[in-house]
Amino acid sequence: MRTKAFLAVTAVAFTVSGCGFSGIYDIPLPGGAELGDHPYTVKVQFRDVLDLVPQAGVKVNEVPVGRVESVGLAKDGWNAEVTVRVNGDVKLPANALANIRQSSLLGEKFVELAAPSGGQGSLADGATIPLARTNRNVEVEEILGSLSLLLNGGGVDQLNTITKELNNATEGREPDIKALLNNADELVSSLDQQSGNITKALDGLNRLSATLNAQKDTAVKAIDNLGPGLGVLEQQRGQLVTMLSALNNLSGVATETINKSKEDLVADLKALLPTLQKLGEAGSNLPKALELLLTFPFADSAYDAVKGDYFNLYAKVDLNLNEILQNLGRSRQNPLDGILPVPGLTGGVQGVPANQPPPLPIPGLFGGSQQAPTGGTGASPQQTGPGGIFNLLSGGI
Repeated sequence: MRTKAFLAVTAVAFTVSGCGFSGIYDIPLPGGAELGDHPYTVKVQFRDVLDLVPQAGVKVNEVPVGRVESVGLAKDGWNAEVTVRVNGDVKLPANALANIRQSSLLGEKFVELAAPSGGQGSLADGATIPLARTNRNVEVEEILGSLSLLLNGGGVDQLNTITKELNNATEGREPDIKALLNNADELVSSLDQQSGNITKALDGLNRLSATLNAQKDTAVKAIDNLGPGLGVLEQQRGQLVTMLSALNNLSGVATETINKSKEDLVADLKALLPTLQKLGEAGSNLPKALELLLTFPFADSAYDAVKGDYFNLYAKVDLNLNEILQNLGRSRQNPLDGILPVPGLTGGVQGVPANQPPPLPIPGLFGGSQQAPTGGTGASPQQTGPGGIFNLLSGGI
């Protein structure tokens, strides 16, 4: 009896518990994310969820923060809607992004939540992440399928032909190709070093273009005015050709003349070398000489002597009595010749003409041994004017 009662209770318990069991997805996976005491639910819309299943992980920065509760259709009936539960301690902006990724090449799928660069607000319980902020990674199957299309129906045969042609073109020319690559490397390095100058040149071209654009009307007028000028040149083409031919002949004659006179010209230049050197040495004196040349015949120092209608004469005379007496003794001329007679000076002496010295020698005047002139008209010829005084002072020279 007791055995029947136990079996009945057990059957009732399994029946009651079976009412809340919806399958193996209700069993939490071991090692899953810790949801905490206050998790919040978020709905994420995807165009394609691939093979994402409930109980898959939810990660933020590769850290598990929740799990997928369910995968179903959105209200529009075309897109998928994934319900996820996230740990309440994880804070995300209201405009968070969602992406379906794969843990490894053959690993499981999971939902990755991320904050955008300009995060705003806070992701709350019951929020929805729309299609505009969701995406998925490319599957390995898709990559392999595209690769198979390329290999089977793509341009692999053309690539094979191109490779063979390149091998044929470069065979035996390896040093030239290496040198070409080295030159290209040097060219690129030089261009990189001159990037500043290139930028300046481009800026200059930009300014030139702007200037030309601003003066477009002037340039158009100048181009329009070139037509008549070209017409005149066309009319005078024969004369221009004749002139150029004459210039050609002249250049030939000039070249021949220069070649023949080259030695003489070089000799003349060498002969001018000492003169030019002296001119160089006297370079500082030339300006002063030119100043005197401009004031000829009167120098600058004579300007102070001329005042109006008269001329001042400045002279420095050094009179030495001893020198004067010696000059009188050496002179053979009468120092009084040419001076007008002064009444009563010597005329009172009998037998002595006017302005003549006495017949007796004056000691020390004629050296003692020389006799004084005897007078008369047969003496030394008389001179007129003041020449006697000047000759006396200069020693009779």
